[in-house]
Amino acid sequence: MKEKIMSLSEKQKKLLLRIAVSIVLFAAAFAVQKLTDLSKVFYLLMYLVPYFAAGYDVLIKSVKNIAHGQLFDENFLMSLATAGALIIGEYPESVFVMLFYQTGELFQSIAVEKSRRSISALMDIAPVSARVLRDGEEIEIDPEEVTEGDTLIIRPGEKVPVDALVLDGFSSLDTSALTGESAPLDVTPGSKLISGCVNLTGALRCKALCEYENSSVAKILELVENSSMNKAKSESFITKFAKYYTPAVVLAAALIAFIPSVITKNPAEWVYRALIFLVVSCPCAVVISVPLAYFAGIGGASSKGLLIKGGNYLEALSSIKTAVFDKTGTLTTGRFAVTEIIPAEGLSEQRLLALAAGAEYYSNHPLACAIRKAAENIKLTAPDSVTEIAGQGIEAVFGGNRVLAGNALLLRNGGIDFAARKDDATFVYIAAGDKYAGAIRLEDTVKDGARDTVFALKKAGIKKTVMLTGDRRASAQKIADEAGIDEIHHSLLPGDKVARLSDILAKRGKREKLFFVGDGINDAPVLSLADVGIAMGALGSDAAVEAADVVIMDDDIKKLVTLIKTAKKTHRVVTENVAFALGVKLAVLILAAMGLTNMWVGVLADVGVSVLCILNSMRMLIKEHR
Repeated sequence: MKEKIMSLSEKQKKLLLRIAVSIVLFAAAFAVQKLTDLSKVFYLLMYLVPYFAAGYDVLIKSVKNIAHGQLFDENFLMSLATAGALIIGEYPESVFVMLFYQTGELFQSIAVEKSRRSISALMDIAPVSARVLRDGEEIEIDPEEVTEGDTLIIRPGEKVPVDALVLDGFSSLDTSALTGESAPLDVTPGSKLISGCVNLTGALRCKALCEYENSSVAKILELVENSSMNKAKSESFITKFAKYYTPAVVLAAALIAFIPSVITKNPAEWVYRALIFLVVSCPCAVVISVPLAYFAGIGGASSKGLLIKGGNYLEALSSIKTAVFDKTGTLTTGRFAVTEIIPAEGLSEQRLLALAAGAEYYSNHPLACAIRKAAENIKLTAPDSVTEIAGQGIEAVFGGNRVLAGNALLLRNGGIDFAARKDDATFVYIAAGDKYAGAIRLEDTVKDGARDTVFALKKAGIKKTVMLTGDRRASAQKIADEAGIDEIHHSLLPGDKVARLSDILAKRGKREKLFFVGDGINDAPVLSLADVGIAMGALGSDAAVEAADVVIMDDDIKKLVTLIKTAKKTHRVVTENVAFALGVKLAVLILAAMGLTNMWVGVLADVGVSVLCILNSMRMLIKEHR
C-alpha cells in the first residue's frame, strides 16, 4: 500500500488526505448525531466541517464555471444536489455524496495518470544533451545544436541524441522505450542508431545523420503530443451527448420537485426525490470512461512499440475487414537471399558459389552481399583486380583467370555462350575463363511470422487480404502463396498503387474499414488514402511517419495482430461502459422518481458506476503475457 501511495502525485496525495480526514470528521459527526439529542443547527454546523473539507474545490469550480457561463457540468450537479440535501436536513447524505464523488475523482485521476505515464514513458526518450567533437575537443551541447555530419561521442548510460551512424566502437542499446523489445540491440561500426535509444555498455563514436528536428525522437514526440487531438466518433458523440443531457436532467429534476409538490402539498418528499435524481443523472461514468478507454488503449499500445495518432484510428481499427499490404519490406525482409544454386555440368554447387562470392568479394551491392552470406562457410580468395561494369555486374581476375558475375548481358558481351533462365526470378550468371559456370537464383524472402500474422488477422475478423507490388506476376504470386495472401495486384508503379487502392475502397462494405501497411517513402500516398495507414519500421522516413495513422516502431509484422486486438478490446470496453452506465442510471432514475430509493443508493449508482467503468477502462493498460 505504501508503494502505491508513494507513486501518487502530490495533488492526488492531498486529495487522498482530504478524503481520509473528511471520513474521520464525518464518522465523528454521525456518531454524535446518533448518541445525542441536540439542535439541528448544531448538527448542521458539525456536518459542514467534513462537507467543506471534502468538497470545497467542487463548490469553487461550480461558482467559477457559472461565472463563465458553464452552468451544466458535474460540479454544478454535485453542488446543487448536496446543498439541497443540507437545506432539507439530510446532512449525512449530503456529506456522503460529496465524499463518494471525490473518491471517484481520485480514482479517475489515478487512472488518467497511469494512462498518461504509459504514453509519457515515450517522452523520456528525449535526450537532454549531446556530446560532440569540435576542433578536436569534446564538448556537451543541447541536442538541438547538433548539425548533420557532427562527430558524436555516446558513452554508456547516455541517450542517442540524433539518428547516427556508428564509426567506431561496439555496444548494446536499450530500445525498449521505442520498440517495446526488451532484448538489447548489439551495434558495431556501420550500424545505424535511432535517436532516443540508451547506450548500455561500450562508448561509441558516431556520425550525426541529421539535425535534432529531423530525428526519429523528434518525430515520435510530436506524434505522441498530437495523439489526443484526434478523437474517436464515440468520444465526440459522448461530448455532444453530455452537452444536451445535463440540462435535460436538471429540467426534469426541477419538474419532479415542483409539479408533484404543488399537487401533493409535500415539497420535502419531492425535493428529496429530485435531489436523488440529480445525483444519479450525473454523466460522469460515460463522459470519463469513454475517452479514458481510448486514452488507455493508446497508452497500452505505446508500451508495445505501437504509436497510434488518435482514438479515431483506434476506433476504425476495430472495424477493419480488408487488410492491404505492400510487399517489399512489409511482407518480405526486403533483403535478397540465395534460394538455388544451378552449376553447369561438371561443376559442384560449392565451387560455383565460391567463384561467385570471390568475384563479389569487394562489392556492396545487395545481391553481392547475399551471395557472400551464402558462402560464409567457404574460404574465399580476394581477386587480384576488379572491374565493375555499370548495370551489368563484375569482372574479376584471379591469377590471370577471368571470372564474370552479373546479368545475362554481362556474359553475352563477354562472349560467353549460354541459355538465360526463362522465369521471373533474379539470377546472377557466372562464367570462369571463357566458359559458362552456372547461375545463382536470389529472391526476396518472406518475413518470419508473416504467414502466421495473416492467418491470425483473418481469425480476428478480417475478410480479405490484398498485396500491392511493383514486382512481376510470378514472383509476386510466390510471395503471396507463402504469406497466405488472398489477392495480388502486380507490376504497379507508385501511382498505380493509389488507383488500385481507390478501387478496393470503392468496393468495400459501407461500414467496413481498410488498413494499408507499408514501410517507406514510396508508400506515403497510399498510407494517406487508406482508412488507417500503418507505417512499419519507418522511423527514418519523414513522409511515411507523417502520412501514417499508426507507426509500428520496429519491423515486427506480428504486431499487426496486437494492434487489431487492442482496437477490438478498446471498442468492447467502451461498449460495456456505455451500456452498463446508462442501464444502471436509467433504472435508478426511474426508482428515484417513484420514491423507491434513497440518496445512498443514488450515490452508488453515480460514483460507484463511474469507478467500475474507470476500472474497466484501465484493463487496457494491463500487459498481456505472450
